[in-house]
Amino acid sequence: MNTTKVSVTTVSKNFSDFINRVAYRGERFVLLKGNKPVAEIGPVVRGRVLRELPDILSKLPVLSKEERKDFLKDLDKAKTEIRKEKMRDPWAS
Repeated sequence: MNTTKVSVTTVSKNFSDFINRVAYRGERFVLLKGNKPVAEIGPVVRGRVLRELPDILSKLPVLSKEERKDFLKDLDKAKTEIRKEKMRDPWAS
């Protein structure tokens, strides 16, 4: 969904309406103060809790012997490729 730019003043005057739009329509808003973005409001990302993991895992399909073998090959290949990549400084621009 698109993010709509809106002034802080407009949001403050219609706060309940904006919260309802976020909660029930999933809309996102970038709040502007003096035409500069200062904040963003949007739906909370809903995830799963760790205690649900055993139930989630139990519902996964069981792999055949051949599928397990292929999966392990894919994992080994991915590990090899990751090791080849040069570490990048996330703070460097």
